[in-house]
Amino acid sequence: ALSRIGKDSVYSYIVTDKHLGWLGAFVTLGIQIFILVFFVIASEAKLQKETIDIEFTYKCPRDAEECRDTADLSKAGWFVFVVLMIAFLAK
Repeated sequence: ALSRIGKDSVYSYIVTDKHLGWLGAFVTLGIQIFILVFFVIASEAKLQKETIDIEFTYKCPRDAEECRDTADLSKAGWFVFVVLMIAFLAK
């Protein structure tokens, strides 16, 4: 199978007998699934919540002197951002 798909193919890691190749392929697959699930969950519009992404993150009620930040940035969001930036800049 390896001679058919080529040695430079990404799929060569899966059809090899080496465990390190399998580990690399499954780690990559896991990261891609994590990012996909993260984006699918973030794309669901909950218009009733105050933390949706289609509004400003600062709320300034008329009856209050101070504004409040309603941003819901999480560590998982920053992790996905860093992974995508590293992958993009590593090209």
